[in-house]
Amino acid sequence: MAWVIATFYKFAPLSAPGALRVELLERCVGWGLRGTILLATEGLNATVAGDRQGIDQLLGWLQAHPEIGPITYQEATTADAPFERMKVKLKREIVTLGQPGVNPAEQVGTYVDPLDWNHLITDAEVVVVDVRNNFEVELGTFTGAVNPQTQSFSALPDYVATHLDPAQHKKVAMFCTGGIRCEKATAYLLGQGFEQVYHLKGGILNYLKTVPEADSLWQGDCFVFDERVAVDHRLRRSEYDLCLGCGHPVSLAEKSSPHYAAGISCPHCYATLTPEKRVRLAARQRHR
Repeated sequence: MAWVIATFYKFAPLSAPGALRVELLERCVGWGLRGTILLATEGLNATVAGDRQGIDQLLGWLQAHPEIGPITYQEATTADAPFERMKVKLKREIVTLGQPGVNPAEQVGTYVDPLDWNHLITDAEVVVVDVRNNFEVELGTFTGAVNPQTQSFSALPDYVATHLDPAQHKKVAMFCTGGIRCEKATAYLLGQGFEQVYHLKGGILNYLKTVPEADSLWQGDCFVFDERVAVDHRLRRSEYDLCLGCGHPVSLAEKSSPHYAAGISCPHCYATLTPEKRVRLAARQRHR
């Protein structure tokens, strides 16, 4: 079977996410789906895989829900199952910024269509910020983009406070994998007094799907949150695997390192991996 991977999110107030979790999990399992859906009072965030019928049933049901409505989603296909099981989790935030006053349902930056993105980010007056984590940026990013070198999305406000100034940086453009982090990031900047704030509609994945490779300003691969680990400009799985010791993508070159052991460690975590965790990971690897 060809697995369809659907990635989507929606900032929409949910009155009873706990009850929705129970019903949604039951329906997803019944539709033969696998993946993860995060629920919070602010909305939902999901990456789910299944056959065409199952994905369509899920999207149809969510979009008919009175508190959710229309959803914009990205799709890809793969021959291998990208997830082992279906999970629906309750969270405080569907993407953690740690700023309770930020509400993307009320205000966000200006959406920029992928076909207009190149023109925007080559404007000398625009500061282009990659809001993803440092390990994601290392795999690929847009030409000229700033890497805040954050280890988590919740560290972004500190970067903004120390590196961006609404009086000096009049135009700020932000991007992320699928768009959800930019929803919160641009909402946060608007709340901090920045006036001209932009973000890439549908994120990097939408850009790679829409913009011809010959015209692209994207360099490298894009980290994705499923078993593919990373995709190239044609949205095909690239050469990376995921280190189970630390969760860092591992390239073919890094797999030749003496610090790499499949399912246990890689050059990014070898020196800090505790003996206890190494034993646990080795035992799990033997039973895979």
